[in-house]
This record gives sequence, structure tokens and C-alpha cells, in this order.
Amino acid sequence: MPANISHEVHHDQNNAPDQADDARPKPIEAERPMTTPDVSKRTPDAQYPMNGEAPQIRERDLIASGFQGVYQSMRFAARDGAARSLRSFTVVNQKGGFDCPSCAWPEPDGKRHIAEFCESGAKAIAWEATNKRIGPEFFAKHSVAELATHTEQWLGDQGRITEPMVLRRGSQHYEPISWPDAFAMIASEINGLASPDEAMFYTSGRASNEAAFMYQLFARQLGTNNLPDCSNMCHESSGTGLTEAIGVGKGTVSMADFRHADAIFVVGQNPGTNHPRMLTTLEEAVRNGATLVSINPLIETGLIRFKHPQSARDMFGHGTKMASLFLPVRINGDVAVFKGMMKEMLEEEGRAGGVLDRGFIEQRTLGFEEFAADIRATAWEEIVERSGVSRDLIRQAAQIAMRSKRTITCWAMGITQHENGVANVQTIVNFHLMRGQFGRPGAGVCPVRGHSNVQGDRTVGIWEKIGDKFADELDREFNFKTPRERGLDAVRGMQAMHEGRVKVFVGLGGNFLSAMADTEYGAEAFRRLKLCAQVSTKLNRNHLVTGEQALILPCRGRTERDEQASGEQFVSCENSMGVVQESRGRLTPASPHLMSETAIICHLAAATLGDRTTVDWLGCCANYDKIRDHIDQVVKGFEDYNRRVRQPGGFYLPNPVKDKQEFPTKSKKAHFFVHPIPKWDLAPGQLLMMTIRSHDQFNTTIYGQDDRYRGVYGGRHVIFMNGVDIAERKLTAGDWVDITSYYEGKTRTVKRFKVVPYEIPRGCAATYYPESNPLVALRHVAKGSNQPASKSVVITVAAAAQ
Repeated sequence: MPANISHEVHHDQNNAPDQADDARPKPIEAERPMTTPDVSKRTPDAQYPMNGEAPQIRERDLIASGFQGVYQSMRFAARDGAARSLRSFTVVNQKGGFDCPSCAWPEPDGKRHIAEFCESGAKAIAWEATNKRIGPEFFAKHSVAELATHTEQWLGDQGRITEPMVLRRGSQHYEPISWPDAFAMIASEINGLASPDEAMFYTSGRASNEAAFMYQLFARQLGTNNLPDCSNMCHESSGTGLTEAIGVGKGTVSMADFRHADAIFVVGQNPGTNHPRMLTTLEEAVRNGATLVSINPLIETGLIRFKHPQSARDMFGHGTKMASLFLPVRINGDVAVFKGMMKEMLEEEGRAGGVLDRGFIEQRTLGFEEFAADIRATAWEEIVERSGVSRDLIRQAAQIAMRSKRTITCWAMGITQHENGVANVQTIVNFHLMRGQFGRPGAGVCPVRGHSNVQGDRTVGIWEKIGDKFADELDREFNFKTPRERGLDAVRGMQAMHEGRVKVFVGLGGNFLSAMADTEYGAEAFRRLKLCAQVSTKLNRNHLVTGEQALILPCRGRTERDEQASGEQFVSCENSMGVVQESRGRLTPASPHLMSETAIICHLAAATLGDRTTVDWLGCCANYDKIRDHIDQVVKGFEDYNRRVRQPGGFYLPNPVKDKQEFPTKSKKAHFFVHPIPKWDLAPGQLLMMTIRSHDQFNTTIYGQDDRYRGVYGGRHVIFMNGVDIAERKLTAGDWVDITSYYEGKTRTVKRFKVVPYEIPRGCAATYYPESNPLVALRHVAKGSNQPASKSVVITVAAAAQ
């Protein structure tokens, strides 16, 4: 029996999202019949294989990093090639070095540590810098069907792909293909389409600014805005919510602001696993006197205690106690918690005054009275019941906020990946607007991006909804007519593939199939393509689930030198706080047959567009300064790009909210929004499940089978549940269960997950992705942003068959 969510969003009419944003994909049942290519013998099941061993449950680590973090970093460096990895460690995130291919947490503006990386970064570098190689002999030995029986970790562990490979129609083995023939094959398929909109160009968040700019330019010169990217799956709700509320879709703080903050709220985020370098910043803030509040269904190790690996005081002492207050919110109870804090603030304002920044509210915002009336009308009983947090804890959090003159709120996908993800973000903005916590030192909002350049890719044009100003500048710079129609995002793109409206898929990095919701549906969609071509460094599951034909285009990694006709090149990235800086690889490429991402795009565009293009693709490939000169002319904030990016540490992009306390909305003011508290009506036996990362993982890349911060070793097929919920289902710790999800009358099931008792609110559960992504319905998305609601999955569990 499916659950229902009662949810309504009220938007200011002057700043409402366009109605197409709320449009849902067509029902799966309504799709027209398709003729599916017969590739069944070579395509795997969407159910992810286990690693062959049952996960072991032990005591979890309660201190982040320390000696264990250093040990794990060195262990991964030594596993596949210590020399290459260690050489990379000396220049990663250093001025003049390369940008870490892991998360987008910024480096310090001034002096940097000699080892400016974390355990997750060390794993990502070692994974890329491995000495292992797979070439034609490997693919001749292993069929696609046989490769599909292995785990995602095993696939990545085989090594770097050394030359272009093709899976031809009817074959079960990839075979080598030359670069010219690969480009010609893609060009032929694209040019044979009835419309450019039958092609789709996906981008992962690791592509550089230069590669991303040329990629979107290629798609738009071709005639389509079908440019989905990983933002569509992780922070689209942040961009949508912030743009509507404050006029800027990015964070509004710098690294220096954390040194000035009095209070930092970390919401729906696990920095210890997903952004470990952030812990160094948080530790410094705590030592400077900031109070740290964690709002999350799980108490995360990184926010309990942290030992800085470069501090002898920490390493040989007790480390730093991080969060002073934990609010164990129910999954998707964040609106209720923040409404509770804001209700306390309004009540205190009524008693004693001095809580609200009246001048800021009157001069720089709209909608306060309607917002305040809604907060006052919300009953405490509703707040406590739906948040799962006691009124006393909410009061303590509110008191911290009221004492703080400089507050930062950070969040990640625990906020965005819900049906009400946009509402979650705008509720946090309301919290800041009440006390004018924008545009002054130590105050602002900080959506923490996951991948290293996901923010930069969007800045330079990777977006299915092209803005008129950006399109006008492209037209002027390159003398062509940019398509203005909205293209396909990740969800709509997957549906279009499934319906046969997209026939060619080109992927610039990533593992789109595994990253997306509803893996079974996604596998069917890929099988209906005529061609998929993917720019990759290593093998992943999306290379095994293909259409009639497939290409792997192996590229150089972020750690490797990039030599082109004019000499050695560098690229640039933008971090979570709007800093653009150069990234210059130092290692010898894993194979002489590899091309850079930028070169692959330029050669593919030249082969496809021929004499129809107005762009000097090969000239741009020869010298990336030419690409940056074009970006300089097209994208606001990149003026004098080539000079400024060469400055040590790069430069900040303009941010009117942060820099001048100006809000570039249509009204020129920030907007309070009124949102109801989401209500979940779970049927008897149902739970609300969220997908999460393990500690040995970065997005869909699996480095190992352990999660020491949660006490899980040797496996990933686990489900974390409250002990009372386990007992009510007559289960015990270590039992195997099948998990079934419910949405719009449809069910989806994954098999054999081990029950792990955990400190998680009753009625809630958590599983690792991508193993549990088959449970997430593609049609279940955030209103306004169309982002998959992977943190709000209604499930039941049942004992697995023996």
C-alpha cells in the first residue's frame, strides 16, 4: 500500500518558477510500444552483485581521521602504485598543482598545508594514478556478460583503459578502434538523426571549465540544449531554491567566513565521509569559539570528534570535540525543525525584542508578514511529531541561533533529495533572513557541492535551461543562433531514452546509469539507444549496459600532464565557494593513446559539424588559452581570465549577495517563502528510507567494502534500522531481508540486504547507493527542480528466502 505525502508550496507570483519545472515525466504505462534491439545476451541485471561475502558488523569508529585516516590514505596509495600516488600527493590542491578529483571543498585562500588533501582525496588520486592497465587483451578475454557479474569495485580495480574500444552491433566483446574511426562513428550516428534533439550530452562534475564550455558549445552548435548533468541529481534543488529566494543559485560564504562565524549549522550532511577536508575548516571554527550544531537522522562520526592528521596536538591527544548539539531529525523532518527554531525566535522577539534584524527585513526582503503568520500558526505538536525532535532540543538550537551574530548553514543532499527539496532550501533561507545573516563576515549559506567542478560546469554553460543573456553572448562570440528551447535534464533525459526520443547518448565522465534513480528503468532506456559513447578513465557498469553499439573513449586524468600542439596545458575548476583556479597535472599519462577530455570534445565536434561550424575547434584544442579567451567574452565574472587564473590561488567570481548584500531577484529583494511541513502517512509496516554513501566510496566509485564510521566491513548490502523497528518486524541483527519500495502503485524490490541496528529515528532506514538506487522511482522528484527524491523512499522489509 503506497504512502502519500501532503505537500503544498506557495510561491511569490513575481518570482515563481516556470511551470515546466513542475511538470512530471509521462507515466511509464503511457509509453508507446518500442522495438528493442536484441542485446539481452550481453546486458546485466539492474540488481548489483554482492562481493561474495556477508558484511561483518563491528564497533564503529567515533573519532574521525587521526592515525587511522593517515593509514588508510597510505594503504590506498600503496595498493596499486605507491610512487605515482605519492608524487601526486605533493602537488594536489597546491598552488600550481592539480585540483583534487574528489570533492569541491575549497582550499585555504592563503598558506596551505604541505598535505592539502584528505582520506577521500587520497583514495581518488590513488584510484586514478594506479599502475594497473586494461587494454584489448583484457576485453578479448572478458565478455560484457561476464564483466557484469562483478561488482562496481572490481570493475574499477582492473585499471586504466589504455585505448579507444568499441562494442559493435551483435558482439559480446569490446575491441580496439582508432580515434579517427571512433569520432567518425559518433559523427555518422549524430548526423543521421532526424533532429539534434535525438542526441543527449551528459556531464559529470569532474569535467574542467574548459572541457565543459567546449562541450556545451558543441551541443548548441549542433542545435540542442540536451545537456543533463550531475547537478540535476544532487544540488538542483539548491540552485532553484536559492535563485528564487535570493537571486543567486550558489553559496554566499568564503573560507574566511568560517573563521568569523559564531554558529555553524550542518544539516543533512556527513562531512567526515563526503567532504573530509571540511572537518579541518569546522575544527578551526570551533577552536575560534563557534558553536557547531548537527541536524541529521544519523549521528555522523566526523561531527563527534576530529583529529587533524597534521596536528601533533590532535594526533597524540583527544582531538577536537566538534558538534555541541545534535538534533536527530526524522528523514525529511527538516522543515519542521527549522520552523520550530524560527517559532522560538519569533516568540522571543515578542517577549524581549532584539532577535530580528528589523532594518534588514524592511529594506531588503519581501513576504515577512505572511511568513511570520504561518510560523505563529504552526502548532508545536505538529513540529515535534513530524520532526521527531523534542521541543527542548529545538529550543536549545534556537538559542544558539539567537546568540549568534554571524551564522553559517551548510547542507548537502539530505536537504535537496526530497519531493520538497526546494522548500527545504528556502526554509533555511528564511532562517537566515530573519536575522540578516547574509552579506557580512561570518554569515551566509553554504550548499556543499559533491564533485570537484560540478559548480564550475554549470557556471560555464552546462545546463538544459539556457538563459537569454548567456545565449546572446554565445551568438555574438561565435556568430550562430543558439537554440533557446529547454533541453532535457537527467530525469527527463532518461525518460526520453526509454521512449525512443533520444537515440544517441554521449557521456563526459561519470556513470549515469548507476548514479540515476530507478536502475531497472534506466537499463531498459540504455538498451534502446542506437549508440552510447562515454569519456572515461576506468571501466564502470554503464559500459556494460548499452544500446546497439557502444564506445569507450579513454581520457587523461586530472593528475596527468596534458600536452597539446602549443605545449603543456592546464585547465581550471570552480569550487563550492566560487573560487576559480588552475589545475595542472604532473604525472605521465597512463597510456600514450589517451586524449584529454578537452581534446576529445574538440576533435569530436570538428568531425561531427564539419564545415557547418563557426568554431576553430582544433585551434582551441591546440591551446586552451583560446578557450579561456572565449569564456572571458561569454561568461560574466571571467573577464581577464587567462591572467587572473594564473595568479596563485586563482580568483573569486562575483557574488552580489556575499559581496554587497544585494539580491538580484526581479524585485531586487530577498524573498521569504511559506512552506507547509511535509506529512508522510506511512501504512503499517512501512519505513522511510534514504540512500547514503559509505566511507570507502565517492559517488558511484567504490574504493572498498568497509565503512568504519558505521562499523560495516566487507560488504555493502546492508540496511540500517532502529532497534525497535527491527523487533516489531520479528527480525534480528544480521538477518537477510528483501526491500520493496512503493510509489504511485508500483513496487520495486532489491534482494538480500543485511539488517544492521543503528541509532536512527524510528520509522526511518538507510541503505548505500548505488545498490539501492533500483528502489527509487524515476517519477518521484523534487517539485520545482525535478531532482530525484532519493532520500524519501517508502519501503517495507521482509525476511529473504534462504
